[in-house]
Amino acid sequence: MLGRLTLDTSKSSSPLLNSIENSINGEVNDLIADVARKLNIHDFYSAHLLDYCEGFYTPGPIANATVDPHKNVTRCSNHTAMFHFDPTSVIQKELKPGVNLTDLQWPSAIKDAVHAVKIASRAMFVLYCIGVALTGLALIGAFFGVLSGGRIAALGNNALSLLAMMALGIASAIATVIMSKVVNEVNKHGTDVGVTASKGKTFLGMTWAAAILMFVAAMAWIFEFVTFRRQQTSYVFEGKTGRY
Repeated sequence: MLGRLTLDTSKSSSPLLNSIENSINGEVNDLIADVARKLNIHDFYSAHLLDYCEGFYTPGPIANATVDPHKNVTRCSNHTAMFHFDPTSVIQKELKPGVNLTDLQWPSAIKDAVHAVKIASRAMFVLYCIGVALTGLALIGAFFGVLSGGRIAALGNNALSLLAMMALGIASAIATVIMSKVVNEVNKHGTDVGVTASKGKTFLGMTWAAAILMFVAAMAWIFEFVTFRRQQTSYVFEGKTGRY
């Protein structure tokens, strides 16, 4: 969000103070929205694996006692492989002619932090592709493994599950590090110009959940292998004793 002002009157129950807070927040809200729109700057930018989206908060960027703003996405970029979100470049392109980010005192540390993780973000994309492909093969292998059974099927599916888990796990770790670094740098250096950032907790939860599920699948196939082997050993032993 670009520009945010809040007045802490939570400890007061005075109707007068609450009324003053709402009035000031409303005026600042209108002022921020007006300035941002005149500069062609959006209220928020959401970075994703393949694209980014932008939009405005409605009814305004500042919450008050009666209204809590929500996101209104107005545009998303085209899906691009090896996508790397560069907020400095995006906002500079959207500014009106004659206006430069240096005029707005845009911190160079934000640009440096984003470029520092550029290679890591591309490696993350490749690992996600590998992880998704291996997960698909693991699902297909699991289908045939359940039908046919056997130690070879169990070992093969275990290998696929472990490889998928490793790819997704490493990609998730890289995503976590990238988010932490960029968010920390933006919040550290962007406060003075009203710029803040936050992690995509939903995305992190989903990507780590996928890695954990593949680990569980790998353990399940190890259990299947051990169980099948014990059954075969028991069969051979009983056969030698003349029970079969």
